[in-house]
Amino acid sequence: MVGISVDRLIKKFGDKTAVFIPEFYFPENEIIGLVGNNGAGKTTLFRLILNLVRADGGTVCFNVTGNPSTLQQGTDGGAVKSESNLGESWKRFVTAYLDEGFLIGFLTPREFFTFIGKAHGIGKEQVDERLETFRAFLGDEILDRQKYIREYSAGNQQKIGIIAALLPCPEFVILDEPFNFLDPSSQNHLKTLLTEYRRRHHASVLLSSHNLHHTTDISDRVVLMENGSVIKNICGVTDERIRELESYFL
Repeated sequence: MVGISVDRLIKKFGDKTAVFIPEFYFPENEIIGLVGNNGAGKTTLFRLILNLVRADGGTVCFNVTGNPSTLQQGTDGGAVKSESNLGESWKRFVTAYLDEGFLIGFLTPREFFTFIGKAHGIGKEQVDERLETFRAFLGDEILDRQKYIREYSAGNQQKIGIIAALLPCPEFVILDEPFNFLDPSSQNHLKTLLTEYRRRHHASVLLSSHNLHHTTDISDRVVLMENGSVIKNICGVTDERIRELESYFL
C-alpha cells in the first residue's frame, strides 16, 4: 500500500503563492476527494506530487509499505534539488490522469493501452484481459473501433485516460476532475468502478471534482483547499459534514 505525505511544500508563480502546505498526509487505502473553488491549487498540487512541476521548496514522500521514497524539491544556491532513495521506482506504484495531455492522440485506444501496459511490464494478452473488465465503462466503440484517440469525443477521451491510469493496477491513483465530460450514466458507473477498485486492490484514489455530490458519494475523506492551502480535512463523510461543505460553496 502507498500513502503520500507532503511537508513544507510551496509553489509560487511570480508573486502568487499557488500552493503552500506545511504538512499533510494522504493515507493508504482510501478514496480522498479534493475540493475547492477554481484557483484553490488542486491541479498544481497534483503536478507537484507527480514531479511534473518543480516546487520552490518542501518534500513529497511516497510511503510505499516497507520502503519510503522521498522526492525533495527546492532551491539551494540557485540549484534545484530532487532526491529519491528509490529513484524513479515510485512510478510503479503511482499513476495519474490529469488531462488530455496524458493521451497519445495518433494511437487507437487499443494501441495506447498496449503502450501503457508495455511501459509497466504487462504483456498484450494480460492488457486485453484487464480491458475486458472495464468494457462496461469503456463501451464497444472505444474497445472495438479502429479510430484514433484524437477523433473521439471529450467524454470518451476522458474514459480512455482514466482506464489507462487504472490498467497497471497502481496502489495510488490521482485523477483530476474525472467526472468532467461524462454523461450521467458514465458518472455513476465511474463511482462504482472506483469504489470497487479501491476495495479489491486496497489502493488509494485521490480525485478532485467541482461536483460535491459525486465526491461525497464515494470519498472516505474530503480535503478542502483554499488559496493553495488545506483548510479542512474531513474524515468520515456524514450528512452534517456534507451540509458544512455545501455552506462553504454557497
